Amino acid sequence: MKVAFYTLGCKVNIYETEVIINLFKNRNYEVVPFECFSDIYVINTCSVTNTSDQKSRKIIRSAIKRNKNAIVVVMGCYSQVNPDEVSNIEGVSIVIGNKDKSKIVDLVENYIKENKKITRIFNLKNVKFENMVLDKFENHTRAFVKIQDGCNNYCSYCIIPYTRGNVRSKDKNIVLKEVNDLVNNGYKEVVLTGIHTGHYGQDLKEYDLSDLLLELEKIDKLKRIRISSIEITELTDKFINVLKNSNKIVDHIHIPLQSGCDKILKLMNRKYDMNYYINKINEIRKVRPNIAITTDVIVGFPNETKEDFLITKKMIEKLNFTELHVFPYSKRKGTVAANMNNQIDGNIKKERVKELIDLSNKLKEKYYKKFINKEELVLTETFEDGYLIGHLSNYGKVRFKANKDNLNKLIKVKLNSYNNGIFDGTIKVKVNN
Repeated sequence: MKVAFYTLGCKVNIYETEVIINLFKNRNYEVVPFECFSDIYVINTCSVTNTSDQKSRKIIRSAIKRNKNAIVVVMGCYSQVNPDEVSNIEGVSIVIGNKDKSKIVDLVENYIKENKKITRIFNLKNVKFENMVLDKFENHTRAFVKIQDGCNNYCSYCIIPYTRGNVRSKDKNIVLKEVNDLVNNGYKEVVLTGIHTGHYGQDLKEYDLSDLLLELEKIDKLKRIRISSIEITELTDKFINVLKNSNKIVDHIHIPLQSGCDKILKLMNRKYDMNYYINKINEIRKVRPNIAITTDVIVGFPNETKEDFLITKKMIEKLNFTELHVFPYSKRKGTVAANMNNQIDGNIKKERVKELIDLSNKLKEKYYKKFINKEELVLTETFEDGYLIGHLSNYGKVRFKANKDNLNKLIKVKLNSYNNGIFDGTIKVKVNN
């Protein structure tokens, strides 16, 4: 039978879908593109905003329209918080949330036998980590490794604690074996990911993210360790010391800001103020002076005045981020912020988004142009029209003339120029790897 997949949302969803693809392949199902006619469609949904819900519904209906007799499986955050809404879509066969994704093949085969709709939604308050492992990704040079799930922060705008449940961590021995298997299959870089990655180990005894990083550092064939995102409150002295001494943690770290205004941070129920945030960023830059620091910013949060927005913009300039991921506040049913007064007009939000994206483009160019004429290592990922394309440790994108045999290698490249978000370089020395 043929099976097709569609993934919405975050890196955790991407990882989980890859695991599920492998599970189907191991049972001899044929994986086809989502746009094709298929016997089974698996949709891993997102629910971070109302727009995400709408996209999820659109994708579900597109699968049903393509083959009205298909087995349509809907899983993930949207189905976790709105199972009845999903179940009521005519043509949906199986509905699960964010538990038992690893059992989906069994559920499909049970449906084939009994032809009876399946809905399995669990309360995620006190569930254990659902172990999923990968030793290979399709069409990837770097590999994601999910090490954590859940969030206990309850920011006032965010639905994720309700869709993902409590903080829970993958056993360190399973993580280490998974990474070893990946590097033995040729992967040079792993990206540690989770819903709240920096909280890894919170539910374990005397073991945390820093301890895991120290053990990963010892894996010989592993060349780069990347952390998908980490909160400012998780940058402990222990973590900063690991960062200082590591030869493998990359020169890029993503630390959400959300707002540069203390008044808005408090309304968001964030766990820091700007003085704390600035001091931590300064600590990071003391141990890694050239590190790329990227961030998330939400504009148009309820009660955000023009003055509040300008305070945020000024703080962003002061912190000198490498790049911003800018989002207009989206009213999310079921969150505290959805019931706040003084919701901001959509046109104002659009203007503020544009203003910060313009600033982000300037900051990005300023940061990367510092590396022109320097020689840096590039992890090569794709080959197009005679050029190898890959990324630096700081996630700068680079292309240079070389042959296809140098794919998935670390290569020293001189960075000659930077235009339109990419370096043009010249190959210098290939690292033996």
